Amino acid sequence: MTAAFFITGTDTEVGKTTIAAALLHAARQAGLSTAAAKPVASGCERTTDGLRNNDALALLGECSLSMRYEQVNPFAFEPAIAPHLAAREAGIELSVAKLLQPVRDMLEMGADFSVVEGAGGWRVPLAGRETLSDLSIQLGLPVILVVGVRLGCINHALLSAEAIARDGLHLAGWVANIVDPATSRLQENLETLTERLAAPCLGQVPRLASASPTEVARYLDLTSLKGLPLTV
Repeated sequence: MTAAFFITGTDTEVGKTTIAAALLHAARQAGLSTAAAKPVASGCERTTDGLRNNDALALLGECSLSMRYEQVNPFAFEPAIAPHLAAREAGIELSVAKLLQPVRDMLEMGADFSVVEGAGGWRVPLAGRETLSDLSIQLGLPVILVVGVRLGCINHALLSAEAIARDGLHLAGWVANIVDPATSRLQENLETLTERLAAPCLGQVPRLASASPTEVARYLDLTSLKGLPLTV
């Protein structure tokens, strides 16, 4: 029995990778095998091995199955800009069809717990009229929404959840990642999110001095994710 989830966020810079890597770590702690994909990443650094993205490397570090970097991140671009613009500058048409097979190859590895991390929010453009949400639809995976808790997050979270539901996908859970601990009426905001999002909250992650997968995983609970082959 295996389980896989698509990780999206309410915006860019809300901690999708931090949460995705911590989810993988929590799954490993529960005795599950893990695998991951970040099919497209911009903001990569040139190395002797080629372009490398820190987010993709963080996911790779939490994969218990043996994976090459290119299996996790098949499309890497150097400029730290929107992926469709970075791809266009590199002369690549970033289509759903090109992203789909590498992700399916990862899923077919059969890890107990797999994640596919998107880029930015739910409607990030690809080539033509396609968006990254079209990849989610093709994969048909349940979605975990990372909510960057700061001013305006309630609107962003509810609109994202509505778009996910409108696309016919299941919101399996959400994580409150408190990116701005000085948010006015923080507790009231968290309570409103809990009341209005029709999915279980997998955890509330405070702003941490060291947001390592090990540390962040302490604040996450996977037990409410349906279909997860947990033995604990």
